[in-house]
Amino acid sequence: YSERMLLSLLNGKRITFKKLINALFSGSLESFYGRSLVLADRDLVEQGAEQILKDAHETDVAFLVVGDPFGATTHSDLVLRAVHAGIPYKVIHNASIMNAVGCCGLQLYNFGETVSLVFWTDSWKPESFYDKICKNRKSGLHTLGFLKQSVQMFVSRGKKIYEPPRFMTVSGLTEDTVCVGVARLGSDDQSIRTGTLRQLESCDLGAPLHSLVVTGQLHPLEVDMLRLSAEPGALGHLTMVDGSTYTS
Repeated sequence: YSERMLLSLLNGKRITFKKLINALFSGSLESFYGRSLVLADRDLVEQGAEQILKDAHETDVAFLVVGDPFGATTHSDLVLRAVHAGIPYKVIHNASIMNAVGCCGLQLYNFGETVSLVFWTDSWKPESFYDKICKNRKSGLHTLGFLKQSVQMFVSRGKKIYEPPRFMTVSGLTEDTVCVGVARLGSDDQSIRTGTLRQLESCDLGAPLHSLVVTGQLHPLEVDMLRLSAEPGALGHLTMVDGSTYTS
């Protein structure tokens, strides 16, 4: 965390942080910051913005997120609500998976549209991510996929009860395209594994948060970098498209 961010937190009268942050810290964030914190689940962030902005006319309120504040549209919504309510705001940018993923060896300007891969439910089975991956692949571009958190909620005596969150991991997908699984990027125990989706199905990258990159066309330098984290034989079936491009 930057000095600007830490000072802002210490000056804030109320600190709200997204529940997803819990997945990245084993200790108590309240002990770390020396302040009491309000845990914000997805329901609060997306539907209870008024609670987050409450009293912000009169006192400083800090809202903590994983990654950069503008990596999710819900945070843009908070800014718009603050502006419409006449509440001044300040953004402190942070490192994000959107740029940190470059450490796997793939060049950032070769990435296409980012997708979210979510848990299916009995009544909700979105497939739009697949079309976007195919579109990127046809253009020779890599796809960064967020493996999303799932939280089951049920109502008991009129009160919403949330079960412990489930996190999607790299395992569970089976394809033959060369992909890269990454977990906890930026931490001391980050994990990067390159292989076919079939190989990654059995890879254990450890605790969340996980992301998955589906490769497009590969520059020889990218291939050399991928070898540093490749499973045995993972890159053996790459096909050379021309003198400077490979594909799987």
